[in-house]
Amino acid sequence: MTDAGKPVSIALENCAKTFVDGTRALEPLDLAIHAGETVVFLGPSGCGKTTTLRIIAGLEEPDAGGKVLFDGVDVTQLPIEQRNVGMVFQSYALFPNMTVAGNVGYGLRIRKVPDAQVKARVSEMLAMMQITRLADRRIDQLSGGQRQRVALARAIAVRPRALLLDEPLTALDAKLRDTLRLDIDSLLRSLGITAIYVTHDQAEAMALGDRIVVMEHGRVAQIGKPREIYQRPATRFVADFIGTMNRLTGSIGDGVFRCKAGIVPWAEAPATATEILFRPEDIRVAESGEAANLQGKVASAFFLGDRTRLFVDVGEERPLVIESTARRDFQHGEAVGLAIDPRGLLVL
Repeated sequence: MTDAGKPVSIALENCAKTFVDGTRALEPLDLAIHAGETVVFLGPSGCGKTTTLRIIAGLEEPDAGGKVLFDGVDVTQLPIEQRNVGMVFQSYALFPNMTVAGNVGYGLRIRKVPDAQVKARVSEMLAMMQITRLADRRIDQLSGGQRQRVALARAIAVRPRALLLDEPLTALDAKLRDTLRLDIDSLLRSLGITAIYVTHDQAEAMALGDRIVVMEHGRVAQIGKPREIYQRPATRFVADFIGTMNRLTGSIGDGVFRCKAGIVPWAEAPATATEILFRPEDIRVAESGEAANLQGKVASAFFLGDRTRLFVDVGEERPLVIESTARRDFQHGEAVGLAIDPRGLLVL
């Protein structure tokens, strides 16, 4: 096992949260998080994901009857300092009057760890996060990415039973987010620690989560592995929130779906289907001479380097989104044939 210690399993039983003003932030929630698992809570602002994280941490108490268990032991009444969890916040929450090394060693010092052990542990954490050269700098001398590395180092220095991360990359620019996302994934895998990660960014959720908990209006909309959530969304909300989803309206009969733009063969279609959904990667521009399911016209085309994002008008309320890797230019108003892979079709 790594120096993070034995990873802890976490269970939430009937955990709801109503604030003193009557606001219902979280409906009753039951959830089991396996030891060593990374679970990502994903959803828009105000959906209850941060409230859930704070209940796990001990920063909020669930409504009466709710329980939080670590390895089967009820910790609902224990404050955060007695749960031995590490926390990383969007705002970093670093101490500006301390150096980088001082921040990383803070949790160890308040636990009365001997000075020699603190020094060794801080050195180890700085090296792990690749910030050794910053040890003596003040926090106000650091970039956003450097501050987030310090916050991570401080959180894991105390060998927490679980690591809780609340939108840790939101304040960073896109390129830096990508870099730190990889670093966090590598860190979590190497530590083998139980981790709960809160984000509204679907790319982060897909990259980091062993499982994703998609939340909507204080309720769980779906729980599953990233591939399950993406390829088989349980509700329209999940389908729209995760990635891009295309829609066609029409009717089913004789093993095909008929719509304004053409006919889509689909032998497994439900008999009552009036709308089918599919991802951009499940539809492509047909090659010359190839049979096409649909006909449409290019409404917009955006060259993105490795691909071209097409918006194709097929007579629906919204154009279809298609990611094309064809090495050609698409013109506004150009007529195109489209081929759909029926394996990606959904009805919700």
